[in-house]
Amino acid sequence: MTRIIHLGCVTMCPPARRRSSGGARGSAEIACHCLLVELRDRLVLVDTGLGLLDVRYPRPRLSRLFLDVLARPRLREADTAVRQVEQLGYRADDVTDVVLTHLDFDHAGGLDDFPRARVHLLEAERVAARAQRTFLDRQRFRPRQWSSAPRWHTYKPRGERWFGFESVRELRGLPPEILLVPLAGHTAGHAGVAIQGRSHWYLHCGDAYFHRGEMDLRRRRCPPSLRLYQWLTEVDRKQRLDNQRRLRQLVKLHGGEVRVFCAHDVVELSAMKKTSRVAISPERAPRRPLVAVAR
Repeated sequence: MTRIIHLGCVTMCPPARRRSSGGARGSAEIACHCLLVELRDRLVLVDTGLGLLDVRYPRPRLSRLFLDVLARPRLREADTAVRQVEQLGYRADDVTDVVLTHLDFDHAGGLDDFPRARVHLLEAERVAARAQRTFLDRQRFRPRQWSSAPRWHTYKPRGERWFGFESVRELRGLPPEILLVPLAGHTAGHAGVAIQGRSHWYLHCGDAYFHRGEMDLRRRRCPPSLRLYQWLTEVDRKQRLDNQRRLRQLVKLHGGEVRVFCAHDVVELSAMKKTSRVAISPERAPRRPLVAVAR
């Protein structure tokens, strides 16, 4: 059966982390929520988390600011996307496409682990990441992670309207059930990734928001440390807050049709893992498994 599999790829443990996570008592983590999508003839990964080389050789692949101060990732090989893909019975080469929400080190660090994969992202993100004009850009965008750059497929903000969002586009070589949704603000070319399920859509919002309380229509909230982190790492505050408002409107008007989640909320990740066997596009389901899957 074709599946969307929710992966937690390399946990981060920032200062004031209990309040940052917003999880249950004793919680001390921020997730790196990635998706593995099984299509009829390929695997597609949405974001990668940190990669094997980041775990083995964190310096100088990762900046000291994020490695030692802001993110403090728990570096374990077993938590990388490639090791989790292998644990499912696949090979790294089975992943033919990676769709990125953005190029921050904790979302794109595993690109090197998937040598066959084409990489899909917005053109504005590629331009900003390569330019590295500001101190923050040089900390968050890590060119040592980009051996995949010759396989990057970039997209300008042109496309169709989707649940009130403009310029939403299909991706080259991928089915129309996977869409790139511009959500700029956290970075210049930040995007969400929408995947059509059997009865509703899933929207991976990346870092458009950080805490599930930001999407709560009754009592909007976010831990102070996460509000500060979002402020420190934003490139356009107005765009970021406008997109958060649009996401809340999406939840309000279409919550039954679109399930919204972000990259870093551990409670959302735990809940979404329970849907990992959800079938997408039954008419595209393979007649036989892509490979034998370990159970």
